[in-house]
Amino acid sequence: MLIQIPEVLSPAELQQLGDMLADAPWADGLITAGSQSAQVKNNWQLPEQTEQSQAARAILLNALNRNPLFLSAALPKKIFPPLFNRYAGEHNTFGNHIDNAIRHCPISGERVRTDLSATVFLAEPDSYDGGELVIEDTYGEHAVKLAAGDMVLYPGSSLHRVEPVTRGARLASFFWLESMVRETERRRLLFEMDMAILELRNTQGDTAPTVNLTGCYHNLLRMWAEV
Repeated sequence: MLIQIPEVLSPAELQQLGDMLADAPWADGLITAGSQSAQVKNNWQLPEQTEQSQAARAILLNALNRNPLFLSAALPKKIFPPLFNRYAGEHNTFGNHIDNAIRHCPISGERVRTDLSATVFLAEPDSYDGGELVIEDTYGEHAVKLAAGDMVLYPGSSLHRVEPVTRGARLASFFWLESMVRETERRRLLFEMDMAILELRNTQGDTAPTVNLTGCYHNLLRMWAEV
């Protein structure tokens, strides 16, 4: 399930992040690469303990926690602290890879199962050429290049890559989530049901069928969720 979530970040938050990252101490992206992805990773990354990284992370986490579409789609149990990367110049691509199944968080010491991968775009698409996030699934390849502030969620098990950036700079945040509902298909069903309930409430109000369907949603969530 690939879900695009628009306007996760407000214009003011994007401006804040842009100012923070403009003079950030970027390092080689290999600092967080696994053994396989290290063979194909060639980008810049912001070290986790820098002042800019910590401040930017706080802005993004606050934005995620207030976004109902994100919360419905991800049903997050744990969020790996967001990281930030830059593709430009000779450090401009990331070849095909699959994210590690388990990530160790150096900040909290927790381990996070990567049910979902996420990218929040921080540069406008017309400010750079290339840089598409290409995600492969059973239906083929999906090239994603979104407006600044928009986000894409996709299964952590997906083969994916970032195409070479040939002009400008691609800035983004990326991170992983452990969902309360581990199975992709169950999350998809719950998300589609939640969206249907929202549409029914907006068009018909809290009628008896709407209330009953809401009860079914919560009973399924109660059955499937790990908290």
